[in-house]
Amino acid sequence: MLNLTSLEQQTLLPGTKGLALTQALRQADIADQNWNVLNADTSFPVAVLKQSALQHNADWMKQFCASMQVVLAPHGKTTMCPQLFDMQLENGAWGMTLASVNQCLITHRFGVKRILLANQLICRSDTQAILQLMRQDPAFEFFALTDSIDGVDRLAEQVKASGLQRPLPLLVELGFAGGRTGCRSMADALNIARAIHRSPYLQCAGIEGYEGLLVGKHREQDLMAVRAFIQDLITLTHDADQEGLFEAESILLSAGGSAYFDLVGRGFEHHAGLSRPVMSILRSGCYITHDHGFYHHLLAEMQTRESSVKEGNLRPALEVWSMVQSRPEPDLAILTMGKRDASYDIDLPFPLISHRPGADSKPIALTAGCKIEKMNDQHAYLRLPKESALCDSLQVGDLVACGISHPCTTFDKWPLILVVDDDYQVVSAVNTFF
Repeated sequence: MLNLTSLEQQTLLPGTKGLALTQALRQADIADQNWNVLNADTSFPVAVLKQSALQHNADWMKQFCASMQVVLAPHGKTTMCPQLFDMQLENGAWGMTLASVNQCLITHRFGVKRILLANQLICRSDTQAILQLMRQDPAFEFFALTDSIDGVDRLAEQVKASGLQRPLPLLVELGFAGGRTGCRSMADALNIARAIHRSPYLQCAGIEGYEGLLVGKHREQDLMAVRAFIQDLITLTHDADQEGLFEAESILLSAGGSAYFDLVGRGFEHHAGLSRPVMSILRSGCYITHDHGFYHHLLAEMQTRESSVKEGNLRPALEVWSMVQSRPEPDLAILTMGKRDASYDIDLPFPLISHRPGADSKPIALTAGCKIEKMNDQHAYLRLPKESALCDSLQVGDLVACGISHPCTTFDKWPLILVVDDDYQVVSAVNTFF
């Protein structure tokens, strides 16, 4: 269990985004307010997480990892939410993956004891902050990446100067031409592993890569490239192991964003013949909330190649609710949300349902022709199908729920997100730290 008491006991003040507070409220008392989104008891826009979908997704990924004999270190940059980190760790996650040192410091503050930084330690002050945590907390396990001799030398020098009494574990990052970071050849990667092994201040903990950038115009070619890259990671691991470059009890082998984690899981099954056990680590982060767009389509694609991935297995948990504030044209509704409230970096939000506060009826599914056609900072343009009954029935003050694509860039817009049951009764709240 993480140290979440400070979040539950904090005071929420008037102006807290998503809440129409007129006086201070302890976060732990949110459920006692008997708020329901459908009754318009919150402010709008408001971001919500559906509790049942979160738990379902956590359970599903746990079963998936067990079936592939891999462990999960969810990428925390997706949500930067300690309450969700706690849920993921309680559900069997091996540790948390983070993208920056600041994220690592926040995550450790709430009690996470095993962190994989899927990035490199470059800034001296950042490195010193991590080394200080490792000195102060002997139970804290930390791993970082490197792809250069210069990077290895810089880290060895700083660990030596820090007085840390244990080596800093590093994973050699393998990349590919045209990609991001990572060694561009197996020979370079092996040389870096040797350099780490030679230093008494560092430990070669394993091999890492990120396949998620292998996305082009031809899907079959993409999939072939992903499979080949995963095989390169395994080959590099074998080569480094044959030279005795790994010193820990197990070898860490890590990849697996949210796009191809099935291919990584299947590929990592073929690592037999090494001198010591292998800890195969997936880093998918978006599974916990899933979405209605980008990852929804990727999961549908995954289902065509992996029998263990069944239709409907992951459920969208994140929605942004807003209110109709203007009906300036018969087939246009202007909503009280915009770029400050919902992702728009891959797809614009997807209109899902509408509801009239106070009505006895249940929310109504919006027709497929409804579309958010553009957004400003605080406004969304909901275009209705011409001749649709909605052109007459949708009114100012009605609620509209939107699904999103790419959850990462919605989470970073909401310091506090409400958790709701399937009837949209508010049961709790979670916090984000971006």
